[in-house]
Amino acid sequence: MLLALLLSGVPAAPVAAETRVDLELVLAVDASGSVDSAEYELQMQGIASALRDPEVAAAIASGPSGAIAVTVMLWAEANRPKQSLPWAKLSDAGSIERFAAEVARMPRRLPAGGTGIGKAIQYAVWEIDRNDYIGTRQVIDVSGDGRETAFREFSLSARQGRSVAVLKGMTVNGLAILNEVPDLSAYYEAEVIGGAGAFVEVARSYEDFAQALRRKLIREISWRPNVSRPAEPAPLRHIMATRFDTP
Repeated sequence: MLLALLLSGVPAAPVAAETRVDLELVLAVDASGSVDSAEYELQMQGIASALRDPEVAAAIASGPSGAIAVTVMLWAEANRPKQSLPWAKLSDAGSIERFAAEVARMPRRLPAGGTGIGKAIQYAVWEIDRNDYIGTRQVIDVSGDGRETAFREFSLSARQGRSVAVLKGMTVNGLAILNEVPDLSAYYEAEVIGGAGAFVEVARSYEDFAQALRRKLIREISWRPNVSRPAEPAPLRHIMATRFDTP
């Protein structure tokens, strides 16, 4: 019963031709009410700058496929719409630059509101399930400057969102921005991150975001687990085959 509740809102992946990559990565970016327009711009320009870094490009090229698939997703209030860029395959300087430029000009269209980390993770799982890629690893990279706000009916806590991802063999990493909550990294450690190799990176302020994300991308793209992803147990596969409404 609890498992069905946690996975509610995560539809089964469509049957489609899939491209193999080393990593499927969702960069889930905080666009809640605590993030003003200048801070939002620092995040988007920071992502673009980090993607253009030569060490990040080297990490992308270092895997067996020499490619990753990535999207940027904006999140805020738990039960409000999310906003995402189309998935992109990054494998060379041209593809990286095209995606970085798209990120740099990504407008902020979703309503601000509260901090809905659990639903953001759930939506990121859905983004991975519905794309046209099959990666050796799947990672959700949550960045933000605050804790989950008041729990509401039909929502998910950060821990519950994390459980949705971990039950599907995905990893949730965190980038805690400490400008408003000095101990936010401890909260991310306890409530947000999970799965194989999960970790928290820290940005002391929004001005530090680009360098923190650069360090984080190099680490999570380069990491090579020694064990393969375990198969989902039969009951979980049965649940995943059930059709759910879009979150």
